[in-house]
Amino acid sequence: MTSRDDGPDRLPSEIGAVPFSNFRRAIAGTRPELDAAIARVLERGWLILGPEVEAFEAELARFAGAEGAVGCGSGTDAIELALRALGVGAGDEVVTQANTCVPTVAAIARTGATPVLCDVEPDAATMDPESLERVIGPRTRAVVPVHLYGQVGAIDEICEVASRRNIPVVEDCAQAIGAKAHGRSAGTFGAAGCFSFYPTKNLGALGDGGAVVSSDPELIDRMRKIRVYGQAARYEHLIEGINSRLDEIQAAVLSAKLPDLEPANARRRRIASAYREALRGTGLRPLDVLADREHAFHLFVVQTENRERVRAGLAERGIETLVHYPIPIHLQPAYRQLADGAVSLSVSERQCEGCVSLPIYPELSDAEVAHVAAMVAELTAE
Repeated sequence: MTSRDDGPDRLPSEIGAVPFSNFRRAIAGTRPELDAAIARVLERGWLILGPEVEAFEAELARFAGAEGAVGCGSGTDAIELALRALGVGAGDEVVTQANTCVPTVAAIARTGATPVLCDVEPDAATMDPESLERVIGPRTRAVVPVHLYGQVGAIDEICEVASRRNIPVVEDCAQAIGAKAHGRSAGTFGAAGCFSFYPTKNLGALGDGGAVVSSDPELIDRMRKIRVYGQAARYEHLIEGINSRLDEIQAAVLSAKLPDLEPANARRRRIASAYREALRGTGLRPLDVLADREHAFHLFVVQTENRERVRAGLAERGIETLVHYPIPIHLQPAYRQLADGAVSLSVSERQCEGCVSLPIYPELSDAEVAHVAAMVAELTAE
């Protein structure tokens, strides 16, 4: 279901266009299970925060190795829920990394706190613990490392820096579901781990969705209240909250797809291995896989000094690429006020200037993977 092979009679040169993603294939691979899941919800007639959400939360917690999970409306909401439950609010600061996607800082800002940016290390583009330590100040109330592209960063060192100051760590695992470090799942190192189920993610819904995992019962209970306006019982509001609910159809869909996640991630790792082999000796440098990691390879990102030439050359050969992400947070017009921090963000700037993402999803056929690898090698040989 998660691997395709077009047969030995098809040569890489005979492959047509390779899109960056292919939702049609992804849906087709689990269509019977999805149809049954949706039909079950329609038959029951319960659409919001019901038995499907409860079942999925339990399954996700078991998968991650956490005590509990709280479903919500999106990955952005998941970060906001976790931070609010930890007491983060107006006047506080929350540190994250400059090369992340805007939703990370948007979630921080929605709590009323001020985002503070640190830099990343150059080889894997994950949070630099030394840069983190330099930006922590008296108002820092949380740290949000981003397991960018599907790899758990230097989480032990990050947690050590934070714990010395009694600052909680909230992991942004939007791109890293199923990733591990030292045999332990992303999202279980800090106080909470936040996931997105946007359709492009390794575990994607048929719309928006998110969740937080934690092993702190009080934090879980608080997040459950916050996601429904701080409500403990119907019309009984104990704390201030927001509206962020995972609906029953998306929960049922995610439950149907979760059993396939591990083999799908394994397929992604095989594709990444093929790409890395093809890139040896070329001008494209894949980001490093850190020691003792199981990378989820939500994205396969390379660095190049000639991004537009590389993208144009691959487009001419029928291969779609994207850039994740071209502009660091502090150079975005909406967040330029974050540029005047305590540390240089030059590594993040260089990483954003030179990154390119190649197609990587489980439904790629072996022939398509070979074709992409061959075209990359051909382009870089010119």
